[in-house]
Amino acid sequence: MSADTRPRLIVSLGRTRRSFWDWRGHRPFWGGLLCILAGVPIMYIPYQTMTLGDLHIRLATTAGAGSLIIGVLLIVLGLTMWFQPQSRVFAGVAAILLALVSLVVSNFGAFLLGFLLALIGGGLGVSWVPAKKPQPVAAAGAQPDGGPRGD
Repeated sequence: MSADTRPRLIVSLGRTRRSFWDWRGHRPFWGGLLCILAGVPIMYIPYQTMTLGDLHIRLATTAGAGSLIIGVLLIVLGLTMWFQPQSRVFAGVAAILLALVSLVVSNFGAFLLGFLLALIGGGLGVSWVPAKKPQPVAAAGAQPDGGPRGD
């Protein structure tokens, strides 16, 4: 390993971090992340068997398939917010509706954890707007309305 390896690694790591920050800034990243995280407990908890000593508690309900579908759809909607930011309003509204349906279908929205994550993530997806491009600076001799100066 040469002495040039370490600085090159640091530079490439910094470049990777900057490109991730740039990618994250052009989409509703946190809304998508919360929707993905909301899908996990909604899918997992209804199929979980809890053990307390010798007592086995099974949380599976007749709507277990509905919980699985809701969880998968929330994950897909979170990925949609990430990779199709122009569909963010649809994905956010759909995530909010699925969060409300999960209250009834999936053990109170997987004990309110998945419900709250999906509700907040959907709200962040709906409310996110892309940053406006900076306006060009006007020339020194031009009026603010773009017309010539009348000196």
